[in-house]
Amino acid sequence: MLRYAFLWSREFEAGQDEGRKDRPCTVVLAAPSVLGGMQVYLLPVTHSPPRDPRVAMEIPPRVRASLGLDGDRSWIILDEVNDFLWPGYDIRLVPGVEPGRVDYGVLPPRFFDEVRLAFLALARERRVRRSPRS
Repeated sequence: MLRYAFLWSREFEAGQDEGRKDRPCTVVLAAPSVLGGMQVYLLPVTHSPPRDPRVAMEIPPRVRASLGLDGDRSWIILDEVNDFLWPGYDIRLVPGVEPGRVDYGVLPPRFFDEVRLAFLALARERRVRRSPRS
């Protein structure tokens, strides 16, 4: 999980080209890019309850604690994705941890598999919104 300036599709549609808020984001996929390097795909994490619970997964309290996230309920949103060529310019430092750190840690394998499979199912249904960068 990385800290990233996530660009929501509604922000992109309003003409923004950079996310307004740095937030935890789940790396759901990393694949070799045709440009060289790795293309990384991120899903945002939010405290806002999802408008549609079928497109979000709540992060369990123990997982939030192990990642150093606050105690508030948090959801990984599965139908919004940003991607960038590693290392991207929108990666941010995680506040309150060792200097230079941009990651919160990794999701437990079973939970990550659930997130990844749910995301891929939505992507196959073409229900995922990708916010392109300019």
